[in-house]
Amino acid sequence: MEILGIGTSELVFIVIIALIVLGPKDMQKAGKTIGKWLRDVVTSDAWKMFQQTSRELKTLPNRLMRDANNELNQIGNELKGATNLTDGRPNNLNIPPRSQPTIPTIPTPANTVSENKITPPVPAETKPNESDPEKNA
Repeated sequence: MEILGIGTSELVFIVIIALIVLGPKDMQKAGKTIGKWLRDVVTSDAWKMFQQTSRELKTLPNRLMRDANNELNQIGNELKGATNLTDGRPNNLNIPPRSQPTIPTIPTPANTVSENKITPPVPAETKPNESDPEKNA
């Protein structure tokens, strides 16, 4: 138990010192005075404002995280709605969920391996031989 940052053993030590210094009769008067002062402090508007501010500061990080999460969800929903509708037609984009990585696909050209088979290259056009006797005649 702590009162104003003072533990139980410290409070007992303070009471013993006060009893020795003030004596039993003055200790009663001092106790009443301290009690009235604490009651006035606790019932004051300043103490209530202090308690409210203290509670708000304790809950501030959780509230900020909740608000930020709500904003991110709202923005995500707006973006999802914007990408799903383009010109009034559904967009057929295959967007994976955030938790799955995307694997890019590489298109294969016509002259390379296709389905584990090698296709022969297309032969280039043959030029007529200039020394062809049939064309020279």
